[in-house]
Amino acid sequence: MSDPAKEQETRLSPEPNERLVAVFDAKDDAEALVVRGLLESQGIEALLTGSEAEKDLWPGGTGGCLIRVREERAEEARRIIAEYRDAPPLEESDITDDSAATG
Repeated sequence: MSDPAKEQETRLSPEPNERLVAVFDAKDDAEALVVRGLLESQGIEALLTGSEAEKDLWPGGTGGCLIRVREERAEEARRIIAEYRDAPPLEESDITDDSAATG
């Protein structure tokens, strides 16, 4: 099984003088992957840190994963995350069923 944090470290390579800042502290890997996907779908590269690496160092892990982005995109990333968290949950009637549309 691949480690999403290690894969991300190779994808997002900051310039030497560029800062990455934490914008979200996820409870677990699944939540971190959802938030990272949300940000990347909006064109913001996101780095997932914590995860398996810390679980190897600390028995039982540290309980979370941090999402980091380039400093200049941090405010935008936090806004996107806040909007997503504040959005009302989808009702079943809001979900489009393609089979009903064709049938």
